[in-house]
Amino acid sequence: MSTGETETDSRWPADWFTGRRVLVTGGTSGIGAGVARAFLRAGGMVTATGVTQAEIDALAGDTDLGSALVELLDVRDDQAVKALVSRLPALDIVVNCAGIIRRGEELDPKIFDQVVDINLGGTMRVCAAARPLLARSGQGAIVNLASMLSFFGGGLVPGYAASKGGISQLTKSLAIAYAGDNIRVNAVAPGWIETPLTTALREDAGRSDAILARTPLKRWGKPADVAGAVLFLCSPVASFITGSTLVVDGGYSIT
Repeated sequence: MSTGETETDSRWPADWFTGRRVLVTGGTSGIGAGVARAFLRAGGMVTATGVTQAEIDALAGDTDLGSALVELLDVRDDQAVKALVSRLPALDIVVNCAGIIRRGEELDPKIFDQVVDINLGGTMRVCAAARPLLARSGQGAIVNLASMLSFFGGGLVPGYAASKGGISQLTKSLAIAYAGDNIRVNAVAPGWIETPLTTALREDAGRSDAILARTPLKRWGKPADVAGAVLFLCSPVASFITGSTLVVDGGYSIT
């Protein structure tokens, strides 16, 4: 099962990521899978995580992710996060893509807490567990998945918006805290991207038309668009960039 996304194949000099060890949480679907594929094509050694065995089984036959090591991981489980990282022989790059959204349900405080715990708490757990290995790398890089909702609210998704706003601030804070270990910490903030989480919106002609009308580039983004930004932030040409949130939304947030 290949997505056919080849946009990133020739963008990156192979030696930038050849042999670099990369951990992508939430790397079995959507944006995370796009990021994992991009690093594999650029020579990286990728460990991707999924939260259920069904997610992992669904990758059977996916030639793009065939060379990745795929692991089960619930980022709410601190011990599981530490155990996974402890099994890695080395680590140079972490991309935190694991996350959920529960449209229309997040006004319930219990659902709100679940969303924040996965999206924000899970990101912090992975960063903290990975820090020693990234420090040992000498040129470690972390990219967290923020959102355009890091910058404005969402009435149906208060937990998601709060967690993604927190990701932006967490990214700035860890950039300061980890700088002494030569670990750069940045984030990407995607807009409307073609993933399983946006299928219903894309199939709703009225909603999709409204989104495209506001987007200057007049299209939905693809996981490869976000992956390109992630690879840039992890590359040598971004060696003086830390604490930044790079918006990848086709201009949606500036209109």
